[in-house]
Amino acid sequence: METTYYDHGAPAERWERARMFFDAKDYYAAARVLEGLVDEVPEQTGPRLLLARAYYHSAQLRRAEAELNVIVERDPVEHYARLLLGRTLQRQGRDGEAEPHLRIASAFGGDFAQV
Repeated sequence: METTYYDHGAPAERWERARMFFDAKDYYAAARVLEGLVDEVPEQTGPRLLLARAYYHSAQLRRAEAELNVIVERDPVEHYARLLLGRTLQRQGRDGEAEPHLRIASAFGGDFAQV
């Protein structure tokens, strides 16, 4: 198996590389690094959430939705994943499906006035 720039190094090095790409708004490159990292450490929420964010910002909405669904299934009270899932569904014109996630995120965030 040939190692590329995106999958070179230890997981911690790839995590930092992905964050560097994400911070530079190179969401496609961040996703390339994070895809391999998520495959390697699927139980960790951080890389999967950043991957979902990279997908969201690069308009890969179905992929973002899939990653966010995994997070919410594992951790139903992960409020940022709920918020991003709601926003992802909204961007796809699926407001009815988005509403419950946005309400839950609002409640978990302490914003009870909008619930």
